[in-house]
Amino acid sequence: MSTVSASSRLLGYVQLRVGERLYALPVQAVRFERDSGTAPGGFFDEKGELGILVDSEASDVDVRAQIESASVEAVRHISKRFMN
Repeated sequence: MSTVSASSRLLGYVQLRVGERLYALPVQAVRFERDSGTAPGGFFDEKGELGILVDSEASDVDVRAQIESASVEAVRHISKRFMN
């Protein structure tokens, strides 16, 4: 993740139910480089570790929207990867 700084802050966990399984994804706030062209926030699957990144400089409303969008993306990803 070259567009994300090395430091992050754990905000908590989001629980997602996919089929009969329950997943707890960590939500981490990170500082995104504004000039990278990458939209802040989203779901990630790095080496089998799942999680959600949000912009540490975003407002509470924007962070909630990023978590909601990333959660939808995560359910879609998990469904394709583990349920097929």
